[in-house]
Amino acid sequence: MEHRKLPHTETIRFQAREIVVEGPLPAERLTGLTLHAQLDAFRRPPEQLQALIEIAALPEGRIIAARDGDTIVGYVTFHYPDELERWSEGNMADLIELGAVEVADDYRGLGLAKRLISLAFRGGQLENVIVYTTEYYWHWDLEGTGLSVWDYRAMMEKLMKEVGMVWFATDDPEICAHPANCLMVRIGREVPLSSVEQFDRVRFRQRFMY
Repeated sequence: MEHRKLPHTETIRFQAREIVVEGPLPAERLTGLTLHAQLDAFRRPPEQLQALIEIAALPEGRIIAARDGDTIVGYVTFHYPDELERWSEGNMADLIELGAVEVADDYRGLGLAKRLISLAFRGGQLENVIVYTTEYYWHWDLEGTGLSVWDYRAMMEKLMKEVGMVWFATDDPEICAHPANCLMVRIGREVPLSSVEQFDRVRFRQRFMY
């Protein structure tokens, strides 16, 4: 299938500097950048930058980044589901995971997460795929934000709804492990019914829960 990558760029002012939000970025562009030291939620910044480069090189992979000069201060990733997770079981070419969303602490309050995600969907480039994200409360920065589990969940839902992602039910054990966890999904306008039905089969292993 066609993985449309239509690069877009926008800029915002921050403390007399310009923050550039751009993507999807090619792997070779990322190699010339560094990752902000505060972007360490998943692994050490140099190792995470290498992971971003590898994702950008994938046919379906896309990295949207916010940068201050040559330093990435926020990013969002899109890629196929991990082969060890249930979402890969349908072998769907048109199912893409919105994976990590991370913004450096010093740059919070600028709406960068919203800008990153919105830019990723611009130009109809994701209308031929189902985009999903799994929200687990143990990945959330509750301490850094000072938010409760439920306030953080509401914030994430609001963020994802900006691009038309909505809550979907599932019997996935990890999501069902805590009531704050959730699955959010956006089905593109060009996605065939057969793919929607296949995704439903992946969402529910227990058929009686349809």
